[in-house]
Amino acid sequence: MQTKTLPAKRYLAVPIVTAAAFLAPFTQSIYIPILPELAEAFQTANFWINASISIYTAMLAVMQLVYGPIGDRKGRKRVLLFGLLLYTASSVGCYFSFSIEMFLFFRALQGLGIAAGSVMAVAVIGDLLTGPQRLRAMGWYQSAIAFGPVAGPLLGGIIAGNWHYSVIFAVTIAFGLLALAAILFKLPETRPAHAVARTFSFQDFRRILMNRVGSSMILLGLVQYFTLYNFIICLPVVLTVRYGLSIEHKGLAFVPLTLAIMVGSMLGSRLSGRLHPKTNLLFCGVFCIISLILFLLTAEHSLALLIITSGMYGLSLGVSLPTQTDWLAREFADFRATAVGVYNFFRFVGMTLGPVIGSALAAYGVQMQFGFVVFAAALSLLYLHRRL
Repeated sequence: MQTKTLPAKRYLAVPIVTAAAFLAPFTQSIYIPILPELAEAFQTANFWINASISIYTAMLAVMQLVYGPIGDRKGRKRVLLFGLLLYTASSVGCYFSFSIEMFLFFRALQGLGIAAGSVMAVAVIGDLLTGPQRLRAMGWYQSAIAFGPVAGPLLGGIIAGNWHYSVIFAVTIAFGLLALAAILFKLPETRPAHAVARTFSFQDFRRILMNRVGSSMILLGLVQYFTLYNFIICLPVVLTVRYGLSIEHKGLAFVPLTLAIMVGSMLGSRLSGRLHPKTNLLFCGVFCIISLILFLLTAEHSLALLIITSGMYGLSLGVSLPTQTDWLAREFADFRATAVGVYNFFRFVGMTLGPVIGSALAAYGVQMQFGFVVFAAALSLLYLHRRL
């Protein structure tokens, strides 16, 4: 397949695919403020409404492994068009759903469709850019991924407070149509002209998992997002039980963590061009462990230190993210979409395991929960050092 990249479209492609990737975490969380209203509208238990989030996330994770090989074989634009078309159509289905069964079905299709954005965004950036330009673009991509989970509930709460809750799904339809139009008319096909139309092979997965860079980035991504989601489930409990904060104030307490990830991603995209990737990741890993230990020691004693130390973790996470995706894009240039898909899949595994294991350990206190997190982070850092 011939690469059709034009100078004017070369840089326009980056914000287009970044916006498509942003929609995945954004859609995951936009209707969180209306969960009780949905349970009442569908006359169902909260369990099934909460299950709609899990189903969406599960489809998002599994499809990372599917879209990657297809994108390497068929091209990035085709996969994105299919994914965005399915996402938009299923958003229409969510809007018109009149039963919980119907809603769960279309939420699964939403996750199945928008999963293409997360995989193809990194592949397109890797196809088009090199060196510092690619690192900066990876920084923007990671910032968008970090901002999505916060922007979703924020906008969803504003909409639900002023209009009928169904308008939330009308917004996802509108965003889907805008992204679909941008990809259709403004995004060139970026799969390299010299790339071979590879057939799907489990050997590709094995090659990624056995590769020193691939296995290291996958383990790092899994542990980092496992840790992040321990923060997400821990903070509301501590802020309520220990500090008695209102819902509004608890929401604001997450802002420094999110902003730190975004700022760190932009900072990391600049530092990565000056430091060897291993040096950068090891430095971030040490800073991460320090911030976790400080959080463990101070979270229940000082609200200010709780916010500062969680922000320190967000900063260390953000700085390392562009390096991880850029290194993967360089190491697996011949099938980078597959490599990114495997990497993203394990990040979603971390997101899933974080709340499950974290909630079980939290029953014994924050020290037990984050003591385990520190142990896991230290092991991953040791593996990274020895493997690389």
